[in-house]
Order: sequence, then C-alpha cells, then structure tokens
Amino acid sequence: MKLQRSTYIIRREDIAVDPVTLVTEGLLIGSLPDCELFLNHPSISRSHAGIQRLDTHFYIFPLSPTNATTLNGTLVEDRRALASGDVMQIGPFLLTIERADEHLEISVRLEVGLHIGDTRNRGSVEDLSSVTKTDASSDAPVGTEATPPPPAQTEPNAGQNATPEVSEALGIFWDKRKREAGKIARPSPLHPRGEKRLGKSLYNWTPTTDLAPGNNYGGVFVWSAILITVFAVGAIYFYADAFSPAPVSNPHTRTEFAFTPAVATVVNANSCTSCHTLTTSMDTACASCHKTDIFQSNMSQAHNEAGLSCATCHAEHQGADFRPRLASLNSCTQCHNDANKNTYNGRSVSTAHNNVVGYPVENGEWTWEGLDPEVWQHKDAAVIEAAKRAPGESERQWRVKQFHALHMYRVRRVEGIEGNSSGEVSCSSCHKSFQPIDVETPRTTCAACHNGKTDVATGATLIAATEANCTSCHVQHSADKRHWNPGMMSDQSNIARQTPAGTNAVAAHAAPGL
Repeated sequence: MKLQRSTYIIRREDIAVDPVTLVTEGLLIGSLPDCELFLNHPSISRSHAGIQRLDTHFYIFPLSPTNATTLNGTLVEDRRALASGDVMQIGPFLLTIERADEHLEISVRLEVGLHIGDTRNRGSVEDLSSVTKTDASSDAPVGTEATPPPPAQTEPNAGQNATPEVSEALGIFWDKRKREAGKIARPSPLHPRGEKRLGKSLYNWTPTTDLAPGNNYGGVFVWSAILITVFAVGAIYFYADAFSPAPVSNPHTRTEFAFTPAVATVVNANSCTSCHTLTTSMDTACASCHKTDIFQSNMSQAHNEAGLSCATCHAEHQGADFRPRLASLNSCTQCHNDANKNTYNGRSVSTAHNNVVGYPVENGEWTWEGLDPEVWQHKDAAVIEAAKRAPGESERQWRVKQFHALHMYRVRRVEGIEGNSSGEVSCSSCHKSFQPIDVETPRTTCAACHNGKTDVATGATLIAATEANCTSCHVQHSADKRHWNPGMMSDQSNIARQTPAGTNAVAAHAAPGL
C-alpha cells in the first residue's frame, strides 16, 4: 500500500500564531516538540494520536495506551474516519475538523479545566457525559442510546475494516513516526489490561491484585503475629526447654513422687506454667505447691528482711542432674563469707562463727540469741515444756535453758562422744567439769555432731561428713520436719523420761556464773 501525502492546515486558537500548512504522510499529535501538532499538557502522551489519509478519507489513530482520545464524545479505541464538524478531545484541547477539498483543517482550542469525560457542553460537543465504550463495528455506545453526530458531519465513517496488509502497513508507519519523534511506545507488562475508563484521572490504570484497592497489608502482619504466637505457645508446652538456659532438674520433671510423704502437693511433670504464670509470681507459685504436712516453704525472718526469694537459694534451669535442694544446702557458706561484698536490703554478710562450729560462749558471755517464736513452736512439746521460762529468769538464762533443752535426752550419741545409758547425749558428753563449767571442750565436740547430711529417703549425701551442717542449727523452713538428719535423733519418748534431776540439770546451765 502506497501512503498518500496530504495537506493539513492547523489553526491554533489557543496561542497567537498564524495558521500553519503542513504536507505530510501522517500528522503526529502529542506533547513531544517534534510532533507536527504539539499540545503541551501533562495529561497528553508524548505520541498521543495521529491523523492519516487512506483513499478518500482521513482517519484518527489512537497511539497512547494510557491516555484516552475521544471523537464526538466517544472513546476512540481503533482508527476512526473524520468528517467536517467532528470534534476530537485530547486532554484539555478540543480539535474541530473541517474537510475542504483534498486537505484537512484543524482548529485547536484550549478549555482550561476540561478533562476527558467532563459533563459540561463544550463548543460543538453536545454532551460529553455520554462518553462510553463503543462497539467494535459501530459508533453507537454499547447498551446506551447513541449520541447523534453533529449536523455538519456529512462523510460516512467508512473504510474502517481494512485488509490485514493495510493494517500491518499502518502499524509500521506509526511505529516509525513515533520512533522519529523520540519514543516508540511498546506496551509493557505493567500497562492496564482491562477497559479504558474516562474521567478526570490522568491515567487509565487497572491495578493488579497486589495493588487493588481494599488490600490490607496489616492483615498479613496480624496473621504472622498469630502464627508466631501459636508456635511459641506450642514450644512452651511441647518443648519445655525452648526458652530456658538449661533443662529443669530431674525432680521437677517427674510424673510421680519419688517418696512419700512428699514435699509438694502435685508433681511438676516438666510444666513451665506450674511456676511461671501471668497472674502470680514464681515465689507465690512455689510456696503454694510446697506446702504439705512435713514441709512448708516459709523462710526465716532474717532472710525475709534481707529480701531473699525461693530462687535465691533454690536455683533452677541448671540441667537435669542439678539438685536445687543440694545447691541450697551448700549455698550457706558461699553466701555468708567475707568475700561476698553484696548487700541485701542494705545489709552485708560475713563469715559466720569465725569459720568454726563451737559452743556459743565468747569471753565468758552467752552469745546464742535463741530461736524465733515461729521456729520454736514447731519443736516437741516436751522440749518446749522443759525450756519454759520460769518467773524471775533473765533473758540470758532463758536462752541458755532453751539451748540445752534442745540437746539433752533427744540427740543420739555419735562415735567418740560419751553418752548416758540410753545412748543419748548428756551434760557430760560436752562438759568435763561444772565447777567451773567447762566451755572449751564443747568447742571440739560440737563439730562431731553438727556436720554432714544424708537424705533419709534416697540415701544420697547432701553435705559431706567433713563439712559443717549449717541447717542443723539454723532452721530455714521451720515446718520442715527433715531439717536435720532424723538418724541423729533418739526415741522421742525418752524426752518424757526427764527426771527432776534432769530438769535441774537443764536449769543449772542458766546459772548466773556462766
């Protein structure tokens, strides 16, 4: 197909210039300065549209895949024949067409604020609100009543159905023209695939699913948080060691008690939430569980005032072979020594008893302060009765009586210590003389009894026989009936065999001469 050179007369009413006559094979319209009809506006594509003569008719060709072109208020999606009186709208510009002999006159007028699809009447366009998509073979809008063409239009809209050879030649021609103008517009994967829409939008954009309106990316984060929470909770219940520095000790993983009576109300069975809950502290959970007939987890007044907790002595998450009870028994001397510079509620600690276990007399003065009332009330009734404070007794005399009542007629004699006929510790077990009272020998005999500790239930050595047993004197959990080795205690019925002479012997230690 041989293309025809045609004459175009451009009348610019929007700018003060004289009419321009152009002779070319095709008139390129766009915002590039190299276009024959240069329309400078952001809503106009660089190569927006083209006009070309085929046979005896002039046609408008839409070249922009994003910005629309209308003819007499209808969208131009393929080439359309032009006739006198036709009005094209490109952005805010109205192009009025007049056919004169073999040339085409185009009058350009700028309508400020005009957008594609506006519903205001502009010049010869009767109603731009009727802009809709047209059928492929008709100028009438699909599904609506067609807007009648202006009366001045006389030439038919013929010649649209060209042969494939003609269509291919036209495509090559306009691609060449756009390339010459500085840009060839090839549709990219991001170009809209749906129908073009008219309106005040500069671009006819049909978003893909990731950009479609209504997508709430906050939902992605919400669901991610839910999934992470579910996996975390699952790890807590099914993998108890997931958030701990080391596994819990074996006693807390058991599903049944190793011995009875037990020191806890329920078995822990490796449950994290038995100790760690959102509503109560760990110390409260421990205290509520370790509260039985033979054991209660109450602490001494001194440790309460120092601000200590269960975890201070009974550490956990140290491994399956770790024993919290054993660690607490060995923690006394680790804490109470001169090397510990920490303070506890403002209080400091030091090495106890000058690092020896001995009789509580220093420089001839009795230094034992006695047991707290809460601890004392858990002792045997016969012991409490034997140490009952008599009228007129001083505080020192009463404390001396308490001390000796705890030892006489209830402590089994050990190897190397003299005892009475019942095999129990008596006054002469520690004191070699009473006039004056021997206070030196007890310093060597006390350590013979107050050392070592063996677990009665398991037979395990808790404190070596060569080490001092602090808990044999300093009771931490006063209600714990296992606070000292029961094997060291004699038959409790022997306490009832105290004779007046025995009672007097207890009282004799409270004599003013001590």
